[in-house]
Parts: sequence; C-alpha cells; structure tokens
Amino acid sequence: MIPELEIRSETVGDVDFIAEVTVAAFKDIEFSSHTEQFIVADLRRANVLTISLVAELDTEIVGHIGFSPVTLSDGSSDWYGLGPVSVLPEHQRRGIGKSLIEEGLFQLRDLKARGCCLVGHPEYYRQFGFTNPPGLKFEGVPPEAFFAQSFDGTMPRGTVTFHDAFNADGQGSD
Repeated sequence: MIPELEIRSETVGDVDFIAEVTVAAFKDIEFSSHTEQFIVADLRRANVLTISLVAELDTEIVGHIGFSPVTLSDGSSDWYGLGPVSVLPEHQRRGIGKSLIEEGLFQLRDLKARGCCLVGHPEYYRQFGFTNPPGLKFEGVPPEAFFAQSFDGTMPRGTVTFHDAFNADGQGSD
C-alpha cells in the first residue's frame, strides 16, 4: 500500500477526472472496446453505480472502480459486478488497483451482498478469492476470463447478466 494513497467514494466533482483516468487506463489495452468511460457514465446515469471509489494520490485522482448489480438466471439476489477498474498507466503496478478492489469488496460485504463477479485477466483476480465457477457463466466470455466470489458460501448457477450500461458505446452518452 502506498502511504499517501487515499481510497474514497466519488464525489460530483470527480466525474470528469474518472472519465479521463478510465480513457487513459484502457487506451493501449488490446482486448478493450474503449467504451469503459461510457459504461461508467451510463451506470451512474442509471443510478446503479452502487459503489464508486476513487484512488487519490497527492490530491490527484489516479484510479477508479465501480460495482453495480447483476442479474442471475437462477434468481439469486444481491450479487454485484466489479468493473471497470482503472488506474492511470504511470501509476499501474504499484498496488492502487489492488487497494481499490479490496476496499470495494469490503464495502460490498458491508452492504450484505451475497457475491461479486467480473470479466477479467485470468491470472490477476484469483489473489482476491475469485474463481472460475463451473456452474455459472457469462455468455460470450471464455470460462477462464469469468470470475465469481461468493460471500455467503453459496455459488449461484446459470447465467449472469450485467446492466445494459455495459453495452454503452458513447452514442447518446455525455
């Protein structure tokens, strides 16, 4: 952990900085559709950005993470999707993303969430307790890139659907 790093909830004044951080973080990512900033904006606009945290370093926002509700085909409730998570390229590999994820998961548990899922890098998310659940899937994503973590010991079965904002393409977004 970086001693001068502060993880806090986003404020209205952070919105433009979050968009800038998100664009920069995904700019050179090959598998990105480069719409992550629109996803965050649409989640916020739909009022489903349940947890939205920023990482601030010396008064500069250098990272962001969002969590929003997901729908499970088996009817399980109180599950959330993690993402996007963004860290400015010049601040990556310093534990900022890890700090955002850990604080976000802590806050989800505090909200009595039953679990969290995400699409992400096959090697990275295991360190946080995420696994590739055999009975749970996200259509169109290879099983090794879909992760879930149950907070109550019960893993749902079926298909996960993220909020429609995850289809945002910038058309009609601010």
